[in-house]
Amino acid sequence: MKLGKVEFCHFLQILALFLCLSGMNQAEVSRSRSKPYFQSGRTRTKRSWVWNQFFVLEEYMGTDPLYVGKLHSDVDKGDGSIKYILSGEGASSIFIIDENTGDIHATKRLDREEQAYYTLRAQALDRLTNKPVEPESEFVIKIQDINDNEPKFLDGPYTAGVPEMSPVGTSVVQVTATDADDPTYGNSARVVYSILQGQPYFSVEPKTGIIKTALPNMDREAKDQYLLVIQAKDMVGQNGGLSGTTSVTVTLTDVNDNPPRFPRRSYQYNVPESLPVASVVARIKAADADVGPNAEMEYKIVDGDGLGVFKISVDKDTQEGIITIQKELDFEAKTSYTLRIEAANMHVDPRFLSLGPFSDMTTVKIIVEDVDEPPVFTSRLYSMVVSEAAKVGTIIGTVAAHDPDASSSPVRYSIDRNTDLERYFNIDANSGVITTAKSLDRETNAVHNITVLAMESQNPAQIGRGYVAITILDINDNAPEFAMEYETTVCENAQPGQVIQKISAIDKDDPPNGHQFYFSLTAEAANNHNFTLQDNKDNTATVLTRRNGFRRQEQSVFYLPIFIVDSGSPSLSSTNTLTIRVCDCDADGIAQTCNAEAYILPAGLSTGALIAILACVLTLLVLVLLIVTMRRRKKEPLIFDEERDIRENIVRYDDEGGGEEDTEAFDMAALRNLNIIRDTKTRRDVTPEIQFLSRPTFKSIPDNVIFREFIWERLKEADVDPCAPPYDSLQTYAFEGNGSVAESLSSLDSISSNSDQNYDYLSDWGPRFKRLADMYGTGPDCLYS
Repeated sequence: MKLGKVEFCHFLQILALFLCLSGMNQAEVSRSRSKPYFQSGRTRTKRSWVWNQFFVLEEYMGTDPLYVGKLHSDVDKGDGSIKYILSGEGASSIFIIDENTGDIHATKRLDREEQAYYTLRAQALDRLTNKPVEPESEFVIKIQDINDNEPKFLDGPYTAGVPEMSPVGTSVVQVTATDADDPTYGNSARVVYSILQGQPYFSVEPKTGIIKTALPNMDREAKDQYLLVIQAKDMVGQNGGLSGTTSVTVTLTDVNDNPPRFPRRSYQYNVPESLPVASVVARIKAADADVGPNAEMEYKIVDGDGLGVFKISVDKDTQEGIITIQKELDFEAKTSYTLRIEAANMHVDPRFLSLGPFSDMTTVKIIVEDVDEPPVFTSRLYSMVVSEAAKVGTIIGTVAAHDPDASSSPVRYSIDRNTDLERYFNIDANSGVITTAKSLDRETNAVHNITVLAMESQNPAQIGRGYVAITILDINDNAPEFAMEYETTVCENAQPGQVIQKISAIDKDDPPNGHQFYFSLTAEAANNHNFTLQDNKDNTATVLTRRNGFRRQEQSVFYLPIFIVDSGSPSLSSTNTLTIRVCDCDADGIAQTCNAEAYILPAGLSTGALIAILACVLTLLVLVLLIVTMRRRKKEPLIFDEERDIRENIVRYDDEGGGEEDTEAFDMAALRNLNIIRDTKTRRDVTPEIQFLSRPTFKSIPDNVIFREFIWERLKEADVDPCAPPYDSLQTYAFEGNGSVAESLSSLDSISSNSDQNYDYLSDWGPRFKRLADMYGTGPDCLYS
């Protein structure tokens, strides 16, 4: 009967277990020469007990505890007087002992890969006294391995590379499988390797796991990647062994085994003759099946009639050959070019030279197309000269341009006015003659750079440009003058012959031999007794004193006219006046004060003190003006004139005084009853012209028509007055409520009410109150009734 792999494995486990148990059960060997043991109260006797190293199979799957072995002491007579105790690793939790018989059992499934052995201690005790009858001894329980772990590739899956075209047996990569079983016991951990997928291209060594190539001339361009499956099997590959697999991805790396090849033997391109220099004419590429550095190429022109006109370079990214123009093309001169171009690999592998030359050739023909070109000047830059004394219309020079096309169209000329904004020059449209259009001045602009335009008569859109540089020649048309504004001083104690100033001159002209100036005093100043002039013959002159004793009181400023002549032809001259101030100097000759007015100042009073005094006077004047203005405002009349606009003089009084207890500010009797006035009231600040006694009478309130008319008059005046403020003046008074003793203080409210207030006494206050007396009084006829 044939057994399967699983059944066979179980059979081997049971057989091994049987052999182990039978051997361990017979391993009760007496331990002679043990240390003597003393018991108190008894005579010395020699005792010994049986022990050994125990073995137990891992992965026991039974339901009953697994018998491990037996402990036995010579003292044990089998009457139950001896008790066995177990301690150490796994005692009570994994291993238990029968305290009467000494039998040891394993209560849990054991795994050698987790723990290979356990160290325990055994002791025999007297059951009655609980005292040891034998010394404590240590023993080991080893876990015996079975093949329960398959090999594993801990580093998988793998990736590797090998150059294409490698010979047979080239090492690719080594794979390693690990088996957790015991390598020292049996064949459970002995692994062999085999390849399940990847033949016939690769093979693997059974013992080492090294993968090698099995076929020659594997081409990356045909297939660049392979997937291998490697198996590792324990039990030396025998039946019943466990196995594990991993994958290995092998990539063929490129080598330069393919030469470049042009897809075509010839190319043709058309380009216009107006194409600028450095423009791209064409791109060509040789095909190369390799990649990376093995596909890098270089291109060069090896033959043809366009060697100096075109050049070729390589695009590092695309490995294309780029043909560009080196010189301008001219259809009228040459209509086509032929180039022989070679493409070659930059990195050639000598192993593959037999495959042929790693270069290729092709032919490129370039056809030049005719285009309508703009006129071309005979020179790119024209240089011309003209004197700044040239008259308007003077011919300066001529430019010439022609149409390079076969039609040779006539050319017309003009000046680009953006380069000649002032229109100094003109050009003849047909001949190209340039003339002056204005008077020129070298000192304003020494060189004029203008652009001349040449246009085809038949096609004005075709415009050529020529550049003309016109240099203005100098003439002596500027007189010399002082180089700067001189501030010359002379000390009052100066001595005769003392140098007080060194002067120089400038001239806007630019003579070819440089400037040469001559200095002298004018004829009227040549015989003065104060100063003289000495020409230094180096375009400078020195001013010296002729006498001593200069005094500011007599003359504080001297004017010295100096005559300057240049060396031009004809020469020009000018008279320049040097201003010399007389100053008070210190002992070192340094000027201190140059103003003659300083002599009339009081002794010890400086200019700063005078300024301070003037500032104080001005401040006092401003204060006086402010005081006068304030006093005038206080003296303005209390009653406004009829013509004065009262809108800006409305005042709101919120101060009601000190209340009824304050008898100084107000007449409380008047405040308590405003409707009836029993006593005649006179103003304290005005003496009435007529004083009378008014009897207590009740006057009727005038009609409010007067107020209405007054308001309308002021409103009309405000509407037509352009200087009036843009607002209406409305006088308001706060209503104090019905609970006030003084009742309402509003004059407007009193007009509209039926008050019996008598205002006839206003006529007694003088002419200033006449207006109010007319408005509120009952008239003159009632004044003395």
